[in-house]
Amino acid sequence: MGKRGLQLAAIAWLVTLLFSCDLNATAEPPRAEPPAASEVARVDKPASRESRNAAVEKEGLLVGEFSLAPNPVIDGDTIRVEGIETSIRLLSLDTEERFHGNAERAAATKDFEGYLKTRRDDAKRPRKTGTPMGEEATKFAKSFFDGAESVRLERDDPKEIRGHFGRPLAYAFVEKDGRWTSYNVECVRAGMSPYFTKYGYSHRFHNQLTHAEAEAREAQRGIWNSKAQAYGDYEERKAWWNARADFIRAFEHEANRRSDFILLSHWDAHNRLEANLGKEVTVLSTVDRIRHFKGLVRVSLDMEPKRPFPIIFFDRAAFYESGVADYEGEPIRVRGRVERYTKGNYSTLQIVVDDPAQVTTPELPGGS
Repeated sequence: MGKRGLQLAAIAWLVTLLFSCDLNATAEPPRAEPPAASEVARVDKPASRESRNAAVEKEGLLVGEFSLAPNPVIDGDTIRVEGIETSIRLLSLDTEERFHGNAERAAATKDFEGYLKTRRDDAKRPRKTGTPMGEEATKFAKSFFDGAESVRLERDDPKEIRGHFGRPLAYAFVEKDGRWTSYNVECVRAGMSPYFTKYGYSHRFHNQLTHAEAEAREAQRGIWNSKAQAYGDYEERKAWWNARADFIRAFEHEANRRSDFILLSHWDAHNRLEANLGKEVTVLSTVDRIRHFKGLVRVSLDMEPKRPFPIIFFDRAAFYESGVADYEGEPIRVRGRVERYTKGNYSTLQIVVDDPAQVTTPELPGGS
């Protein structure tokens, strides 16, 4: 056989070999944008408690589809599902609280306006407390989830997995009349909750939630009814929440373009900080705690539950000039070099602030 014949034989052998293989076994599936909530197909339920809990920790928009736990509704914005040990904090919602005990219920029944005034006391910001509308929101949730065979949980951001108290964050969908319906949106539409933006605007359902709230306001449903026994201070709450959300969104826009901007609420924040050891970064998170020690002030920023990120001020004048003292519980952004502090068995990453200009705080209505 000549050289030309050998080449043709080799080509024929390769073609036969390729078509005899399972090409899909090694090919990476194409990536696609997540479908609209009403269009998603049912997914297989995880086979075991271990696999379900693993699904909670896995990055991605879809957490999974789960059976509801017995007595699944804790309140209007918190539910339980089978296979996830903690309760689920439902995103973009902040329903009013249920009453905690007969004494609270009796005080609200006797003089509701006086009860609200006493509960707020001299607090600068609105507080949460039990109200009749909190009870109504719980009833609404029970009615919505009643009879549902399963609930589909989805995230707003693939990297936003758990909240401040370690609970998974999710939108909850149930199948009604052949389509997946969002409890989060319908809860707002029913006037059981405002569109809650304290920790940022919804990335995926901002328009739906905005329109749902406008519809509820127009119809004077739930908390928007002037006769409802509800907080009654939602204009103040929403001005505060939206100012925080604007501050967070501005950071997110920069973070989309810059690798040195790190949201500490993301599950991979610690790994990114480790990767930037010795380099300058800018982080954003909520001030969890401020502690004064001899020679320094330590500001703990929310990161992982039980693993806050410390910001260190050796100069107290710089600490007070930065304004952080007035922002406990509020989001701030901090620029600085990532350092490792080790003492004995204790080790942590941290940023040291020498210049107040390293800290940026949001402009909040009524001051910080």
